[in-house]
Parts: sequence; C-alpha cells; structure tokens
Amino acid sequence: MPTIERAVRSDAGLASELRLSVMRLRRRLATERHPDNELSLGAMAVLGCLHRCGDLTLGELAAHEMVQPPSMTRTVNCLVDGGYVVRRRHATDGRQVVVELTEQGRATVLADRARRDAWLARRLTDLTPEERAVLRKAAPILDRLAQKD
Repeated sequence: MPTIERAVRSDAGLASELRLSVMRLRRRLATERHPDNELSLGAMAVLGCLHRCGDLTLGELAAHEMVQPPSMTRTVNCLVDGGYVVRRRHATDGRQVVVELTEQGRATVLADRARRDAWLARRLTDLTPEERAVLRKAAPILDRLAQKD
C-alpha cells in the first residue's frame, strides 16, 4: 500500500488524499455541534450563509448553498417555523421573498460555530508551529477550491 507522501506526488493522488482528509474533518466537526442543536447540517449552513452574507432571497440562498430552489424553500420553511429566520417581501420586487436571520438564528449559529471553533483550536495546539503555518497558508486555498465555478 503506498504511503500518503508517495500518493500525493501526483495530482490525482493529491485530489484523493485531500478529498478524504477534508471529508473526515467535516464529519469530525459535525460531531462537535452543540448537543441541544437539533437543526440539520443543511439548515445550519443556511443560518451560517445568512450570518455571513446578510439577508438573501430564496434564489440567492439556493445558489449559495448549491441546492434547488424547492429544497431551499423546504429548509427555510422549517427555519421559519422554528423562529430562526423570518420572511419579508423584497423592497423593490414584490414577487420575491427575502430571508432574514432572527436573533434566535444568530445566537444558534454563533453558539454552534464557537463550540466547533473551540474544538478545532484545541486540536491545533497539538500541531507544531510549522504545521500550523502550513494550515494558515492552506486555508484560503481550500476556501478557493470550495467556491462554485
């Protein structure tokens, strides 16, 4: 079986190792969610998107989260029912609906983010300064890879 170092010498090997590592980290971070948080990861992603981007239409949210508009409508309906977001008419286009984060939604996303950030910060202390420097350089590159074409 090839070692990881040997496998990542090719672009295909690097792609495979990155995919696996990122998926494992994502799953691990998902387990660090606040125990009282019953929202799905998709619903939390919507709250996070609204927190980062501000109020968005359903179509904009669907595009940001790379889902179909009917799926986003279902997610937003659940978030409205839970009091995490509110809907309002678009200021200039009455046909569109804008989704806005409530204080409950903001508190939920911040608490969830703080818990997972704290876990990751603790794990980073186990790394050498050189390893943390590599991750500091890699973070914006990974973010760029994740952006929609």
